[in-house]
Amino acid sequence: TFMKILHTSDWHLGHNLYNYDRTEEQTAMIRQMTDIVKQERPDVFLLSGDVYHTPQPSAAVQTLFSEAMVKLHDAYPEMVIVVTAGNHDSGSKHDIFRTPWHALKVYTVGNIDKEHPETHIVEIPGKGYVIAIPYGYERNIPEGFFQELIDRVTAKDSDNLPIIMMAHTTVKGCDFTGHDNATEFSVGGIDSFDIDKLGKGYDYLALGHIHHAQFVHGGDHRIRYSGTPLAISFDEAFDHTVSIVEIPKHGDTPDVKTIPIDNPHPLTTLPTKGFATWEEAKTLLKDFPDDIPAYIRLNVEVDDVLPAEANAEANELVKGKKCRFCHINVQRKQQQSAASKTFTVQEFQEENPLDIAHRYADDMGIPFDDEMESLFKETVDLIHQEDREI
Repeated sequence: TFMKILHTSDWHLGHNLYNYDRTEEQTAMIRQMTDIVKQERPDVFLLSGDVYHTPQPSAAVQTLFSEAMVKLHDAYPEMVIVVTAGNHDSGSKHDIFRTPWHALKVYTVGNIDKEHPETHIVEIPGKGYVIAIPYGYERNIPEGFFQELIDRVTAKDSDNLPIIMMAHTTVKGCDFTGHDNATEFSVGGIDSFDIDKLGKGYDYLALGHIHHAQFVHGGDHRIRYSGTPLAISFDEAFDHTVSIVEIPKHGDTPDVKTIPIDNPHPLTTLPTKGFATWEEAKTLLKDFPDDIPAYIRLNVEVDDVLPAEANAEANELVKGKKCRFCHINVQRKQQQSAASKTFTVQEFQEENPLDIAHRYADDMGIPFDDEMESLFKETVDLIHQEDREI
């Protein structure tokens, strides 16, 4: 006997790619998930946060999620489904339907509940335990909270069944390929977390937030990001999969395999490596096969700026093709110094707020010390928190 887990995360339902609606791709992803459940028959299905792309998803997007839960349940009614909120989600939205979802063996955990820690523990009868931790601001998580939950489960686990933990965070030492403005200290607005703070005694830690599927270095083959099942940006040029995890008993090393998820609208960058001149890029776009329904980004190197009509020309070149032109990613041959850099609106939107604050302080001749950085981060945190709680 063993416990079998399907681990996925970061669905980002409702995500628009350069204003293109992605419902068709997300529906195809859910259909593949359902087929995998029918085939693999896992004891538990884990969705480790960032279910939605925004804290306020539309009614249609919420319907897509609820229908997915019903389809997954119907694919294998014995399976327990555990869903946690990520930093893109509104925790309270996940908690609203907590009780009715139990009828379909779906357990949603939206917020960290310090008063009732047992709400984070889901028992899979005869198979094991899941400790479900949603995204939470570090200052809202009591010291030793993770270890307390692991200790509670260990005390119950008289049959030596596997203990699984879920979390949605940036773990130090992870590979953050594909994330904009990421550093080893912070990815996607979440500061890096020491593995040790997550406690000891679980058999597998099912992580969400980082989009590149991986075992975390130094995690003893027990700490894993499942990654996104569908690319969210053109920089996620890697395989998108779900993880199937098998653990015989508490203390055993997990056995993990991945199953690919295919995107009917692949995200394609031209040229596939490096940058082209604008004339070369136009030729590549013109020659792109008419019948492939891909999203296209062009990597273009310019001496100064792109021609004003570049986007219109690109849109004209894809007329009659199945592909969708998205974006021209521009690299200037002579990079200006950071201090004198002029941003386009898009470049400004893609910048990390902390970097903008540093640059503003430099321009004003004000030293941006650790205390100011800490206050600034706290302010940004509060803004995100209010957005999630609306």
